[in-house]
Amino acid sequence: MNEVLLEELIIYGSVAVICALTIAFYLGRKKKKSIKTKKKVALAKEEGLYEPVSLYPHIDLSTCIGSGACITACPEKDILGIVDGVATVINTSNCIGHGACFHACPVEAISLKIGTEKRGVELPHVSEDYETNIKGMYIAGELGGMGLIKNSVEQGQQAMENIAKNKKPSRKNVLDVLIIGAGPAGISATLAAKQHGLTSITLEQDSLGGTVYTFPRSKIVMTAPMDLPLYGKAKLYDTSKDELLQLWKKVIDEHQLQIKENTKVESIVPIENEVFRIKTNTGEEYLCNQVLLSIGRRGTPRKLGVLGEESQKVAYRLLEPELIQKKKIIVVGGGDSAIESALLLKDENEVILSYRKDQFSRLKPKNRKKIETSMADQSIRVAFNTNLISIADHSVMIQFEDSNSVEELENDLVYIFAGGELPTSFLQNAGIEITKRYGHVMKKHR
Repeated sequence: MNEVLLEELIIYGSVAVICALTIAFYLGRKKKKSIKTKKKVALAKEEGLYEPVSLYPHIDLSTCIGSGACITACPEKDILGIVDGVATVINTSNCIGHGACFHACPVEAISLKIGTEKRGVELPHVSEDYETNIKGMYIAGELGGMGLIKNSVEQGQQAMENIAKNKKPSRKNVLDVLIIGAGPAGISATLAAKQHGLTSITLEQDSLGGTVYTFPRSKIVMTAPMDLPLYGKAKLYDTSKDELLQLWKKVIDEHQLQIKENTKVESIVPIENEVFRIKTNTGEEYLCNQVLLSIGRRGTPRKLGVLGEESQKVAYRLLEPELIQKKKIIVVGGGDSAIESALLLKDENEVILSYRKDQFSRLKPKNRKKIETSMADQSIRVAFNTNLISIADHSVMIQFEDSNSVEELENDLVYIFAGGELPTSFLQNAGIEITKRYGHVMKKHR
């Protein structure tokens, strides 16, 4: 009997030891991960990547259970991590507003916010139905604060469904809806308008695809499937800009949708009988019952305002980089768009990157690594603390702040990536209320 008891004690003791070792191993591993994540957070703060610049996840620490589902769902690396058993943000500046973490959290501990307590973001007033304070005028996509292609596509479709519900009686020479912007939200809305039998026209100040069109050719723009009206589910994993644009063009051609490119809307004026008059830069005017604004938050590219900037050799986006060879090029800017463009041009051209600050900040990790490598092997010359002050036919003048000197450089092409002007005045002139929001929680359907 004693032997049996002794054997049982040995077995129970062994099990207890194994359990204790397993728990110790688990807790040790968890602690190591926490320490590693804390170091990443500290580095992100040092490099200026901890503060959000657009839509970002906010974690309710009292609700979070540290499942890690948000980390697994995020398509980007090191946006989220686990510290002391709960989730935390790391490189928040690199968050693309995907919202996958929001959907994946099993206890709904994540909300999506825009702006912080110190840095406000100007946002138009938009209801849950995407209608602004002006009856009959709607907003979908990036302008309302919800970026990313998949989100914008969903919003464009949902906004058009609400517009269709509020369809007014048809009138001669009056469109049911006019869509401004042919980016992801605008294209989706255009398809949805056809699906609902609405008469419509879509106006785009640049080219089909809006902001997507300005991405470098090889840039990956989709990481998950999306539903397109009149098409169905488009399975677009690791999709390039070209592949996405080709899909949109195919669907647009098949359904004979009317999209006018290079047509900028100058004004939206409500007139009698609840009709809107739309005026464009081409001199054309349109009348419509309802309006959907699906333009980007940046509006038009910000210019430097320097002598010679109107030259034809100056551009604010990079198109067909593979066709540009043996040129002396100045790229102005220090953000991801400037870096990516300089990297695409460097192999076949002589590239100088001019940036007004003394170091890069808020770059995506891959871009930072690539530009540092290019600086080291001298395939790109980076001129920190410099400002482009004039542009001539075959040269440019650059001012060096450190030495307060000016240098003339031979030049064939200039690419300026200085951000964009917010369309605040345009919206306010149309009567839309704009408010600066601090740490504003965005409403997003689960």
